[in-house]
Amino acid sequence: MRRKNIILCGFMGCGKSTVGSLLAQKLGMSFIDMDKYIERKEKKSVSAIFADSGEGYFRELERQAARELSEKNGVVIAAGGGTLTFPENVDVLSRTGRIILLDMPVESIADRLRHDTSRPLLNRPDKDIVMRELYDSRLPLYRSAADITVNADNSPMQVCREIMNEI
Repeated sequence: MRRKNIILCGFMGCGKSTVGSLLAQKLGMSFIDMDKYIERKEKKSVSAIFADSGEGYFRELERQAARELSEKNGVVIAAGGGTLTFPENVDVLSRTGRIILLDMPVESIADRLRHDTSRPLLNRPDKDIVMRELYDSRLPLYRSAADITVNADNSPMQVCREIMNEI
C-alpha cells in the first residue's frame, strides 16, 4: 500500500502541532493533533486523563488513536511525544505514512517549556532533570522510527520548508 500520510514525531515542545498545521495547509492536507484527537474522544484533557486514570490508560488510548489515524488518507498527524516510543505504534503508523522527526536540542525545548504546566510528565519540581532523562531515553527511539529527520530549531516556516524539500 502506498504511504499516504505524514506523521510528525519528536519530544514535547519541538513544534509538532505548529509545524503540522502549517505543513497540512501548504500541502492541502488535513491536520490532526493526536493528543487533541484523544481529548475530544475522552472529553477531557490529557492532564486529566493522566490524573484520573494513569499513564497506562493514556498509552492504551494512544495505541487506539494510532490505529484509527493510520486508516485515514492524506493527513498530517502530530503524534504525541511518547507515541512513537512504542514499536506497535511505529509499525501501524509507518504502514500508511512517512515518519518525520522534528529534532531539536533539549536546551531549546526546555526554554520553550519553561512556563508550561500542561505536560503531565513534567509537572513536578524536578522538571529539568526529568525532561533531560526523558529526552535522552526517547531520542534514540524517535531516530529509529523516523524516515526523515529535520532540524526543528528554526522557525515553523523554515521547518515546514525543509520537510517539503525532503518529501
